Amino acid sequence: MGKSAVDMALAAYGLAWKAALPLLKYNSRLKEGWSQRTLSEGEPAPADLWIQAASGGEAYLAWEVLKHLESPWSRSLRVLTTTNTLQGFQTLLRAAEEINGRKNGLAVQPWYFPFDEPNLMRRMAARVRPRLAVILETEIWPGFLHACKRQGVPVLLANGRMSTKSLGGYLAWPGLFRALAPDRIMAVSETDGRRFGTLFGRDRVWIMPNIKFDRMGDASPMPRASNPLRDLIPARAPFVVFGSVRKEEEHDAILLAKGLMSKRSGTVLGLFPRHMHHMDLWRKGVEGAGLNWTLRSRLTGPAAPGTVVLWDSFGELVPAYGLATAAFVGGSLAPLGGQNFLEPLTSGVTPVTGPHWKNFAWVGRDILASGLAVEAKDWREALESLIKIIDGPPARKDVAAAAKQYIRDRRGGAEAVSKQVADFLK
Repeated sequence: MGKSAVDMALAAYGLAWKAALPLLKYNSRLKEGWSQRTLSEGEPAPADLWIQAASGGEAYLAWEVLKHLESPWSRSLRVLTTTNTLQGFQTLLRAAEEINGRKNGLAVQPWYFPFDEPNLMRRMAARVRPRLAVILETEIWPGFLHACKRQGVPVLLANGRMSTKSLGGYLAWPGLFRALAPDRIMAVSETDGRRFGTLFGRDRVWIMPNIKFDRMGDASPMPRASNPLRDLIPARAPFVVFGSVRKEEEHDAILLAKGLMSKRSGTVLGLFPRHMHHMDLWRKGVEGAGLNWTLRSRLTGPAAPGTVVLWDSFGELVPAYGLATAAFVGGSLAPLGGQNFLEPLTSGVTPVTGPHWKNFAWVGRDILASGLAVEAKDWREALESLIKIIDGPPARKDVAAAAKQYIRDRRGGAEAVSKQVADFLK
């Protein structure tokens, strides 16, 4: 795509932003940080490095990268970190407090990512004048990329992920995105790498370990004696956790629960809805299935075997996994992307998941081949898998040790990115 065509495309893009901005001011999620998003009350300080992390998850990845960075000069390395969300901003504030407190040659400044209106982005890039911009995961903003090109700022896209759907959207205007392509792309898998290569050219793409593995600590199973839920779960009854189940899969999850309680009637089943405000939906479901149930908030002692406990207390899923004999991880019986099956695994429980877990595809299908997790094609297969685990549960310490090794073997992403940053800065 020629320069004039890119300029025309960006002009149209800018007009769309100008029309949208007055309306965006009424969006409750965007009011926070509005002056920074619009640069209406000042601008950030100049920086050597600009790291863009879209939201909370990416902000944690930025934190990991910051831990590995060193200044290549005798002075401090000035880093601007930006994000689009309140959660991301709060995470970046904590990261800056930690990194700046170390006094190890980094000076980190958090800021909200400006709206991608081309004139705003040109102003931002001219003010910050970074030597390098780093995008984490999939933040392909035309205004930002164009501003970096105009300013002569190389762009590194790291921990890159791209879905087939996203690729299809970008390919609606391939010439524009190819003209604005990042200088280097570090994708987290060969599949993601091929998609980035299709859009931007394969010669720009490298493969790297996913930084999310770096974020995972060396978790170990919690001893029963120190588990805060130990008095609620009888030691001799099988305890099965349905973790983070979603309303869209309620029909199949209730059939799974009914089948489980029919075949292993002495089981205690802890059902953890992903969203607490749907508790009444789950109550009606278990009542309709003829199952005995109680609310977790009503328990004053061990739950009776044969009971479904509807978990209406926050923050207790991980301790529950620490007592579980078996676990089904929700968000996976319907095309919802799945929930975190690494939580039960690092607690020493082999997780069973449905077929829909694309949100955690970064973990790799090797986790299934190794037997560390089980994928079921539907609720019936999930039932068979849970019963098999209940009848012969593997030793908790062995599962946790194998999970720890799996994670350790896949670390190194943050260090790989920091080395690329150093190469660019030098």
